[in-house]
Amino acid sequence: MSCREEHEEHGGHDHHGHHGHDHDHDEPERGVQSSLYDSIDLTKVVGFNEAVEGSAQNVFRPLHEKQLRDKYVESDADEQLIIHIPFTDDVKIKSICIMGEPGPRHPSHVAAFINRDDIDFDNVEDLEPVQEWDLVEDADGEQEYETRITKFQGLHSLTLFFSDTFGGDTTKIHYIGLKGERKKVHRRTIITIAEVAARPEDHKTTIKDHTANTSKTIQ
Repeated sequence: MSCREEHEEHGGHDHHGHHGHDHDHDEPERGVQSSLYDSIDLTKVVGFNEAVEGSAQNVFRPLHEKQLRDKYVESDADEQLIIHIPFTDDVKIKSICIMGEPGPRHPSHVAAFINRDDIDFDNVEDLEPVQEWDLVEDADGEQEYETRITKFQGLHSLTLFFSDTFGGDTTKIHYIGLKGERKKVHRRTIITIAEVAARPEDHKTTIKDHTANTSKTIQ
């Protein structure tokens, strides 16, 4: 259904649906999108306030492993959780899927920040997110939240801040799926060789004077 058709179906009023309908009507066509799992630098995914260190990496999996329930990340001290996701390619994110624990521990709100490697609990609430969504309980990962595509292009990292739940003391997430497009980045190491100006004393030549049986140094 197009935005125009949806607008007419809702009686022509302004809407930002609870189901993630949070995009601008002047957005470009969304086009083809595929899983960005292979573009995630998985070993460098970092979670803040995770109960088990490194468990944030568990929620990023190929689609055929999406429904695995034994892999998850859960927050520790309270319901707030930050997950930093670096990419190996330049990516354009078009939609996000968040599959949480059924019930009160499912996250109810998420804010997204792009291309920042310095976000933690000291500054996350002071920063302006690129986009945020009110989430629905989605234990099967059927809901996809559309991004404002023009804001999510040329990404080398994405940071997600889960600030609240549906009443639970902790947040528990089983799967996060990112869809969009990727552009391979060929990173090359450039070695710069500095040429040092030759000094005359570095080029002294010793010539032996056979007639006088002596030697002298010339420059």
